[in-house]
Amino acid sequence: MTALANLFRTTAFKLSLAYLVIFSIGAGAVIGWVAWNVGRLLDEQIAATVEAEINGLSEQYSRGGIRIIVEVIERRTRQPGASLYLITNFAGQTIAGNIAALPPGVLDQPGVRETTYERQGEPGVERRALARIFLLPGGFRLLVGRDLDDREVLRRVIGRALLTSLFWLIVIGTLGGLLVARRVLRRVDAMNDSVQTIMHGDLSRRLPLAGANDELERLAINLNSMLDRIVELMAGLREVSDNIAHDLKTPLTRLRNRTEEALRTAKSPDEFRGALERNIEESDSLINIFNALLMIARLEAGSTFEGMQSFDAGQVARDLAELYEPVAEDAQMRIETDIADGLMVHGSRELIGQALANLIDNALKYGASPKPDLPSVVRVSARREGASIYLQIGDRGPGIAAAEREHVLGRFVRLEGSRSRPGSGLGLSLAAAVVRLHNGEIRIEDNAPGLLVTLVIPALAPVAGQSSSGADVKAESRNERGEKIEAEAGR
Repeated sequence: MTALANLFRTTAFKLSLAYLVIFSIGAGAVIGWVAWNVGRLLDEQIAATVEAEINGLSEQYSRGGIRIIVEVIERRTRQPGASLYLITNFAGQTIAGNIAALPPGVLDQPGVRETTYERQGEPGVERRALARIFLLPGGFRLLVGRDLDDREVLRRVIGRALLTSLFWLIVIGTLGGLLVARRVLRRVDAMNDSVQTIMHGDLSRRLPLAGANDELERLAINLNSMLDRIVELMAGLREVSDNIAHDLKTPLTRLRNRTEEALRTAKSPDEFRGALERNIEESDSLINIFNALLMIARLEAGSTFEGMQSFDAGQVARDLAELYEPVAEDAQMRIETDIADGLMVHGSRELIGQALANLIDNALKYGASPKPDLPSVVRVSARREGASIYLQIGDRGPGIAAAEREHVLGRFVRLEGSRSRPGSGLGLSLAAAVVRLHNGEIRIEDNAPGLLVTLVIPALAPVAGQSSSGADVKAESRNERGEKIEAEAGR
């Protein structure tokens, strides 16, 4: 009984019941409209028949007088049928006809009317008829009519058909609604079971798919995608927690040891000052790492940043390449650019600039050519292809093995060749998060030789008269960089 009650409470059954009520009202209205039109058509046909008989009898009266009409009426009344005739004198006495009784006053009102009557040979049986009363010269009154029993029979038949149709419609609709509700309830119960399992900690469980491609199927697909994203974020959270525990333990331990060493060995204010400056530098590095982690977390959570606008990504890349030229000269490297104009995108100028800054910094740190005859060049290029903007940073360094290219996008991931150099392993991870926020993608490819990193971002159509300046990016990069980039990049 509980299962049946649950079926009646389902939305599917309620919707089926609502459709059933609406359809029943519509079907009843249609059948009623048909019955009314059929009745009206019968009335018109009866009235036309009566009118034709009246006209014929009038012609008979004109040719032969009352005697001819009486003979015609007596002859017609002996024939079976629904036709009614009555002729009376000026005193109301019946001369001929097949009507035994009429309501008082009917014969005194000429014209067409619907009235009751009693037929001869059927005393006490009241019937209904559509009749026309016609006054003849000499005070004679002529009534010609048709019995309406056929119309009443038709109405009863249509009424029974309406009730029978509605009955079976309700029965079939209710059973169909229960079957639909049972099917839907079975799928919903399966989803609820999966949700209960997930709530108890089994995040590998997914909502079942029936292959129906309906709204429940689409809902299940979206919820499964959401669960995949939740699992991915939780795995990233665990990974970050593990990485923080391992990667930040060393600098914190180094910071403590330096402080302890200064307290134990420093003799002069200059020695204490030097120890404090080294501790401040180490603390700044830790703060930068935490800031980068917070930014990555916000980006991966899909947080919207203020300052989303349309800007020229090519101008941003051009300004950053100019900004890093002194750094490249110090590293005995060279920066080349191949940047098109009018590369309009919609997003955060600061975040795109930070991502490019991390990639250029990576290229300058790890992209030096290992071959003396091959110059160390970092190439910054930007172009539009179709509906996307391609921002590329290429170097001539040792590159990254194909098996490691997806792995290096994780947090705190540093390859063996870069562990001895400054950096936190967050540069590529931050760039990947920025691109995902802008509905783009990051590609890591072989530059033959070296590494080629491509940021693919959806483009905007160029707007006439719109100019984009990279001054804000340049100023922010300088402020963040100072003597080194604030969000230290690293592979």
